[in-house]
Amino acid sequence: MRLTLVLVALTLMLTLVYRVVMPVSTPMLGRWLTGQSVTREAVPLERISPALVRAVFTAEDQKFCMHHGVDWGSLTDVLDDDGGPSRGASTITMQTVKNVFLWRGRSYLRKAIEIPLSVIADLLWGKRRTMEIYLNVAEWGEGIFGAEAAARHWFNRSARELRPSEAILLAATLPNPIARNPRRPSAETRAKAARIQSAYGAMNDYIGCLGSR
Repeated sequence: MRLTLVLVALTLMLTLVYRVVMPVSTPMLGRWLTGQSVTREAVPLERISPALVRAVFTAEDQKFCMHHGVDWGSLTDVLDDDGGPSRGASTITMQTVKNVFLWRGRSYLRKAIEIPLSVIADLLWGKRRTMEIYLNVAEWGEGIFGAEAAARHWFNRSARELRPSEAILLAATLPNPIARNPRRPSAETRAKAARIQSAYGAMNDYIGCLGSR
């Protein structure tokens, strides 16, 4: 019980700290601890192309502005018949919390921790900060973390300079960026990019919850 209380207090403290300090993710820490390289340059949301924000919003969580960290209506979709809960109805907030505080893999325990943490993060961080953190901790290739590193690695430009077509290809590689190459997209990645493109123009709600870009 004491250990649980200490962990809860530490997590709440870090959540408050991360309102102003950009966190590193548990996958980054794992790579550092095992001697593997990590490439990331944390940047504020203002230095990330609105096209990438819109593309990620479209691809990952179109209800981002409407829920409070957890999409309760779709939550049952994360349960598979075998192997534990899938990514399914994970919101951007849930993915951010998982990357910052938790571990990878399909686990009912992880999901049970992830859900209340997502509600707390949504309350303490808000939508804009949550999206900013997500775009700085998401992995976009082997050891490549965050939008700035991804844009420079895959397209030789800054995250602010990404073209809409490039932003959509980056979004299309999620949630499996290790197996997908945005510079040389497979037929599957191109098909996903086309689906994002078809919905991209209608995704204006993010402006309301992230503020004017």
